[in-house]
Amino acid sequence: MWMKMVAPIRRSVLAVLLTACTPQGDPGIGAGFTDDFERAQIGRTYQKTGGDWRIENGQLRVQKAKNHPLWLLRVLPRDVRVEFDARSDGVEGDIKVEIFGDGASSAKGDRYVATSYVVIFGGWNNSKNVLARMDEHGADRVVGKPQKVEPGRTYRFRIERVGGTLTVWVDGELLLEMEDPDPLAGRGHDHFGFNNWQSDLWFDNLRITPL
Repeated sequence: MWMKMVAPIRRSVLAVLLTACTPQGDPGIGAGFTDDFERAQIGRTYQKTGGDWRIENGQLRVQKAKNHPLWLLRVLPRDVRVEFDARSDGVEGDIKVEIFGDGASSAKGDRYVATSYVVIFGGWNNSKNVLARMDEHGADRVVGKPQKVEPGRTYRFRIERVGGTLTVWVDGELLLEMEDPDPLAGRGHDHFGFNNWQSDLWFDNLRITPL
């Protein structure tokens, strides 16, 4: 009888531990998280998966990372708002971030399937704006209205998820929206990351707010 009671208890404890853990054992964002990058080094709050991620002039800069994200080592709540500034200094545009990923993944070759939702403004030589569920080339991706990234212009992004609805706003205007009946959430889908293919990108003033 005692052994029959212990087994369910062990399973319950294991389920709680697995739910509570993340791949890195990262802390949550609490009431919120901000980063203005006013320092010399990126620091241990982020996981660099490759690429030349660095801080210059109080901003995060990258070029030719080839889908090797810089992951924030903080766990996102299920409903959240993520805001940041971004600028592309090249005509190719291609401003790219990931949200609700595993905080560790990166490309192993030219083909990259993410663990997250992928947001791309001015991708494919500044011809498409895309919100994808893991596969940016997938048939289920959302392609937004035509709008090119202007070289040298700083844009303010706002990404929100409430329930199964994910929205992307740029300078206060809705750029992309996705309704996901099976939202990416929980362990393995709870991190935000900056990403890049080959454009010269600058990021700044990151703010994350639970909703």
